[in-house]
Amino acid sequence: MSQEIYDNANKLERALRALPEYQKVLEVKEAIKIDPTASQLFDEFIAMQEKIQGMMQTGQMPTAEEQSTIQDLSQKMEANDQLKTYFEAQQALSIYVSDIERIVFAPLKDLVN
Repeated sequence: MSQEIYDNANKLERALRALPEYQKVLEVKEAIKIDPTASQLFDEFIAMQEKIQGMMQTGQMPTAEEQSTIQDLSQKMEANDQLKTYFEAQQALSIYVSDIERIVFAPLKDLVN
């Protein structure tokens, strides 16, 4: 029985990779890599996201300057069709991920209730 859970997890992993939404994210991500403007904006976004997450983990809040930088970066990203498409595709994929997370962790949630 314990091996079966790993087999099911591996099947789920393959099923996620086969989803059209997953394939769309991969496709757009590759297009971003070859577009210097989109690639630079994407890298800036990831760096800023990591910085903000690190701050939040230590209980810090972004400064007014950092908030302004985030807003400026968001506007630039929204104006870039490839990045806009990427985040829309990510959002469509995240619906599956959220549903799967809810299903998989339901038994663990039952243990604490």
